Amino acid sequence: MVASNIAVDHATTGLVHAEVERAQKISPHFVRVTLGGEGLRSWRHLGFDQWFRLALPIAEDTCFDRLSDRFDMRGYLKYLSLPKATRPVIRNYTVREFRAEQGELDIDFVVHGTEGFAGNWAASLPIGSPVALLDQGCGFTRNTEADRVLLVGEESALPAVLGVLRDLPAHTVGDAIIEIADAADRQPAPGPAGVRQHWIVRPDATRPGALALDALKQVATSGEGLQAFMVGEQQLASGGRKHLVNELGVPKSEVKFCGYWRQR
Repeated sequence: MVASNIAVDHATTGLVHAEVERAQKISPHFVRVTLGGEGLRSWRHLGFDQWFRLALPIAEDTCFDRLSDRFDMRGYLKYLSLPKATRPVIRNYTVREFRAEQGELDIDFVVHGTEGFAGNWAASLPIGSPVALLDQGCGFTRNTEADRVLLVGEESALPAVLGVLRDLPAHTVGDAIIEIADAADRQPAPGPAGVRQHWIVRPDATRPGALALDALKQVATSGEGLQAFMVGEQQLASGGRKHLVNELGVPKSEVKFCGYWRQR
């Protein structure tokens, strides 16, 4: 189980049904899937790193109707009770962009060869495929009393870090460290001029997140007035938190972290 101190905020919209309207490979390791449907017109748009549970079909007769409107313990147990043959796969994803007028929501999937169910599903460019979403809120909340921010993540956290950058107040200062597997995976990253962006391209043999963690230790030389947000591979997220809290004295309440996945 991955580590995190990000709270879940269950939206009142419950289970939202949608379908894939468009899908395209946008870079060597990313596929962008655009969802649409009437259900998305009532989507609670929060910006920043808003995330959700995404239910994906495993076959043509996958059933979404019996999923719970909340993915708490009760909802999870209900999910486990569904027949495996028609039970959807559920993964956590971040909103890349939401367009309210069109009722469209973009999701960026990391694709590494044949690894992972969700990446393979997205790589198949599944236009017309039904899905379902459960809005779970945001991990990042801006502390207006903090002097500066520190955002850190590798490619699995790219939508989250870029979403936070996009929605930060224009006067914000700080640093954003983003590690990617290929220079061509870099995306436009509008954000406050005072937040320096550090893009790191990882060599093939290097553990994901290791270079971002090294960069964090070089950039964060003082914990005073710092608010941090670190997401992605577990050792990056938990290692970054440990450094900031134990070495620099940053209050635990000012360090939001989540291990999206664990490198084996």
